[in-house]
This record gives sequence, C-alpha cells and structure tokens, in this order.
Amino acid sequence: MPYRPNRRPTTQSEITPGRRGRRAGLCVALLTGSMATLLAVGVVGPASAAVTTQVRVTTAVLDLDHPARAAQVRGKDVPYDTASIVKVDILSALLVQAQDAGRGLTKQERTLAEAMIEHSDNDAANALWREIGLAPGLEAVNKRLGLSSTVGGAGGLWGLTRTTVSDQIRLLSAVFADGGTSSARGSGLTTASQGYIRTLMTRIAAGQSWGVSAASDTGAGWALKNGWLERSTTGLWDINSVGRVTSGTHHYLVAVLSDGNATMAGGIAAVESAARAAVTSARATG
Repeated sequence: MPYRPNRRPTTQSEITPGRRGRRAGLCVALLTGSMATLLAVGVVGPASAAVTTQVRVTTAVLDLDHPARAAQVRGKDVPYDTASIVKVDILSALLVQAQDAGRGLTKQERTLAEAMIEHSDNDAANALWREIGLAPGLEAVNKRLGLSSTVGGAGGLWGLTRTTVSDQIRLLSAVFADGGTSSARGSGLTTASQGYIRTLMTRIAAGQSWGVSAASDTGAGWALKNGWLERSTTGLWDINSVGRVTSGTHHYLVAVLSDGNATMAGGIAAVESAARAAVTSARATG
C-alpha cells in the first residue's frame, strides 16, 4: 500500500481512547488472569498515597532530509517500558520473518496487523507476539534492524518490553528511510513492507492520534503509534509516542518516552510539548 499523509487533526479532545484503546493502555492486564499477578508485576491498579515520583521524559529526533546526521537526544537515553509502541516492532518482526520465508502476509495476519496498529488492539498483539516467537523472535529481528538496547517483555508481557529513544529512532529509520531491502531475504524491511507499516501508522484511530503528531506544524503528514500504561504500585502513567512528522519543509522521525505521569492526560500533554520542543530544536540546526 502506498504511504498517505494523514490529514486528520489532533485535538486535546481526542485524549480519551475508545474501547480498544483503553485495553491497549492496560496491555498486561489482558495477558494474565489473576489480579494478584497483575499487582505483583506493577501494571494496573490504584495509586499508593505514599508514593512520590518525578516525571521523566526523553526525546530523540532525526531529520530524514539529513539522515547522515546523528539523532538529537534530549534527556537521559535510558530504557523505558514500551507499552503499545512495541506493536510497530512486532509488526516489523512479522514482516521480516515473512520475507525470510519468501511469502507475503496471510489475510488473517493482515487483519490482526491492522487491528493492532490502527486501533491498538491487544488481542491482535497477543496473537502476533506468539507468532513471531515472543521476545526471542523480536530480539532476533531487532538485531538485524540495528536495535541494540531493546529487551522483549517476558513471556506474554509484550507491553513490558524495554527500549530507548535511540533504538526507537533506529526502528523508525528501518520503516521510513528510503531504500528498503530489495531482496526478500535481506536483513531489513523491503520497500513493500515499509510501505505497509507506514500506511497503517497514518490510519490511527482518531482517539489515539495524539502524541508526536503535535509537532507537525500543518496538522498533516504524520504517521505514529502511541503507548499508555498505568502502573499498579503507583497509579502513575507511562506515556510514549513514536513516528514521523512534517515540519516546515523537512520530515522528522520523533520518539518520546516518558514515565511517572500523574494522569494520562497530563502525560499526553507532556509528551506533545516535548515533541514540539524537540522538533523546533532540530529545525533550528537547519
């Protein structure tokens, strides 16, 4: 499928996810059947009044029109939990594995992939996570794509995959940089696979289209995937957003990872502010 700029505006009224989106923010909750287990791993649940925290936000920006330049990182480039942004990585792994097998995705795989990216559907992510071989399968493909600091979540807990902004820029580069692998058995994504992921990332459900899209100065030309996760032991939120935006005459890959947010809405506002500041800084360098 060809890449199409997304022209749906991003507004603050869109911060509340729909039914599937709410499930995406609580990804681990759907992967276990015991509330005791959920509380033990610290994923969903009420806040503790005694907990104090500090919001952490790290950004990275790469100018696609000057890809030889290093990505600009703001904040500490340390690992964060991915929540649902890992779904782009899951789809990339699925596509590379299919390329290795000399085949395209099946109709069922496409249905699952589209639900997983466009609506952040967790049932679809569960199925594809198992199909790629869980964390070992993800990490094997990530090594080929140049990711060096991403560790897959244990067992079925894909939402607890750990990553850095630098690795997310490497993953986005594998998706959005021109010149995908020409051979179906090459180390990276083919141009057809790149185009498929790009297209899905422009079709994000309206209630989930916040995040790095705020850095697009025209409100168009973005492609993204967001992740949101409330932690049981603190009630605090991990809020992440990764994607491609157009600002001025340039195109930028942007990754924003955050944790320690008191609310989902506050986390979204922090992520969007950080994305705008990071892209403004990148633009200032020319």
